[in-house]
Amino acid sequence: MMNQVFGLSLSTELNSPVINKQNQAPAKILIVDDRPYSRMPARDLLLLDGYEVLEADGSSSVFESIINNKPDLVLLDVVLSEIDGFEICKLLKQDHRTSQIPIILAAVADTREYRRKVREVDGDDFLTKPFDHFQLSTRVKSLIDQKRLKEGVEQVLVDIAKVMESRSSDSGSSSTKVASLARYFGEYLQMSPKAIENLVFAANVHDIGEVAIPDAILLKKGELTSQERELIHQHVLIGEKLCQPLGNRQGVLPIIRHHHERWDGSGYPDGLAGNEIPQLAQIFQILDIYTALTSERPHKKAYTPTQALEIIAEETNKGWRNPQVVEQFTAFIRAAEDKKQLQESIQILNKN
Repeated sequence: MMNQVFGLSLSTELNSPVINKQNQAPAKILIVDDRPYSRMPARDLLLLDGYEVLEADGSSSVFESIINNKPDLVLLDVVLSEIDGFEICKLLKQDHRTSQIPIILAAVADTREYRRKVREVDGDDFLTKPFDHFQLSTRVKSLIDQKRLKEGVEQVLVDIAKVMESRSSDSGSSSTKVASLARYFGEYLQMSPKAIENLVFAANVHDIGEVAIPDAILLKKGELTSQERELIHQHVLIGEKLCQPLGNRQGVLPIIRHHHERWDGSGYPDGLAGNEIPQLAQIFQILDIYTALTSERPHKKAYTPTQALEIIAEETNKGWRNPQVVEQFTAFIRAAEDKKQLQESIQILNKN
């Protein structure tokens, strides 16, 4: 039967959907081609394999449709009337909302130029038309299996990190606050979508290495011994190793390893100084510190934004933080506070 969903033609068979071994819903595949007759062979082959199939032309609305429908894979024709298939692939891979979706580009001709462009736009595979059923089925299944495996690994790591966070915090919401702050500050700095996404994901897993630190040390209220301090310092190395399987998120690893380095080289684990410290780690540590300072903990009250910025400024004067990043972050927070105060004033005026 045919239905319309978000402007897409949705093809399904009443007795069709095949559920995988984990009882997941059938994978959803989007075929993008502005010639309906050209979509038919791929659609029929994929329906035979039990997939849910969406169809779309190559118009600009395809981006909104992909974001709304979240397909597990996109089968994208290279030659489209409105926008080049390679350009669509490039834009999808640059957007944090769609960057993890596997994309198979397809064309009638198999040229060296096409295959070069597939690599340039981070396409996941290239197939020639007309499609061979075995080849199409094999490539699609492999990419979808890889995607679901990566998603499963990511979720397990995030769940472990949240358990670790709940050990040292009653609220257990610090990672959510850091993630939100990372996205807004990244946009304020006009960072690339990929860099922002690395900061956001790092918020969820940066302290996952604490899983190896005993409660007696991690939650100790008194002064740590040198041996205990050294053990805690190891959590960044353990966290980096745990997150190594995150193939598409390798940019997160330097953040995990280096977010406790200091600008003057007195941090850990490698004693990096200045711009030897990866830029995202420099930014992330400010976000992490600010969130910790402005959050209530069992042993302390939350500082106000102004007080938190003063403490960060003091640490910068000691040589611990990048002065330029701190200056940018301070301007960002003050602008946000001014906007908040303005909105509150408007609400009071409206009530009166």
